Amino acid sequence: MRIVVDLNKCQGYAQCVPLAPQVLRLLGDEALTYDPNPDDEQRHRVLRAAAACPVQAILVETHTPDDAEPTT
Repeated sequence: MRIVVDLNKCQGYAQCVPLAPQVLRLLGDEALTYDPNPDDEQRHRVLRAAAACPVQAILVETHTPDDAEPTT
């Protein structure tokens, strides 16, 4: 799994942070930092966090077996 946060789109609402605190963190009051390659055990949390983003700034790419194309 790979995530990308569009930091130009992110408004710092931080609704995602409590849903995936090991992956998404606030630095200061509104600067979001994140792990772009979280463990698969974080998948459910990351998907919920991405869905909770009011501006849809979080893109989650999940990968299938090596011979298939990645899905979004």
